[in-house]
Amino acid sequence: MLDILKAVLFGIVEGITEWLPISSTGHMILVEEFVKMNVSEEFWSLFLVVIQLGAIMAVVLLFWSKIGPFGRKKKSGRFYIKTDIIMLWLKILVACVPAAIVGVLFDDKLDELFYNPWCVAIALIVFGIAFIIIENRNKNMTPKITKLKEITWQTAALIGLFQLIAAVFPGTSRSGATIVGALLIGVSRTVAAEFTFFLAIPVMFGASLLKILKFGLAFTGTELVLLVVGMVVAFLVSMLVIRFLMGYIRKHDFKAFGWYRIVLGALVLLYFALK
Repeated sequence: MLDILKAVLFGIVEGITEWLPISSTGHMILVEEFVKMNVSEEFWSLFLVVIQLGAIMAVVLLFWSKIGPFGRKKKSGRFYIKTDIIMLWLKILVACVPAAIVGVLFDDKLDELFYNPWCVAIALIVFGIAFIIIENRNKNMTPKITKLKEITWQTAALIGLFQLIAAVFPGTSRSGATIVGALLIGVSRTVAAEFTFFLAIPVMFGASLLKILKFGLAFTGTELVLLVVGMVVAFLVSMLVIRFLMGYIRKHDFKAFGWYRIVLGALVLLYFALK
């Protein structure tokens, strides 16, 4: 029962930090330091990735009208393919290629090298500073891209390269890296956030599938319950957080998240230095 409550806690943390550009990895490291589930290291590694599927389902549900490739004509009732949505998905896949290649080839090695409090804290601080600098630079600038359909192949590829940074350095925040990259090349905050959400769908499904294949399907009953609880909680919390973020950035910039990252990174460095 205690581990189920811990799974609820981790689901809440995942649902909040996956979409806000503040690094889910950094928060998970801190929470894990004080709250540990009674499971194997292999399952724990799997759990942290697979509960993201719950968060992803929130994106699919909330944005289905923008990402669903099929429509239905009112008069005839016939289904048709939305060519503009298909093009959007092709651009999303192009943006995912760099991170996917690195993830498949070097996932374990990168975790070994960089999945530690020091690297995560530095990444938190560096990208926190980046948010503040870019938002100050963009203060009086008009975004070049204000609609999803205006994202070009080149723009998608560039955003994908920023996502690669997050794949290499834990703590960067996948959403943080892609939003910073998008803002840097002239994408509006709203479109940057939406494209980041959509990028997460193939990335997280792929990462979860990779972890499951490595772990195998031999889950115990307890492990399966913990996974389901974590995913359901992550889904419910994500629904609320995504709605909050989209409302927030219509009136505010990302600098508050930048300052939060800097403070959190400093606290992580201080805590592990004194430990």
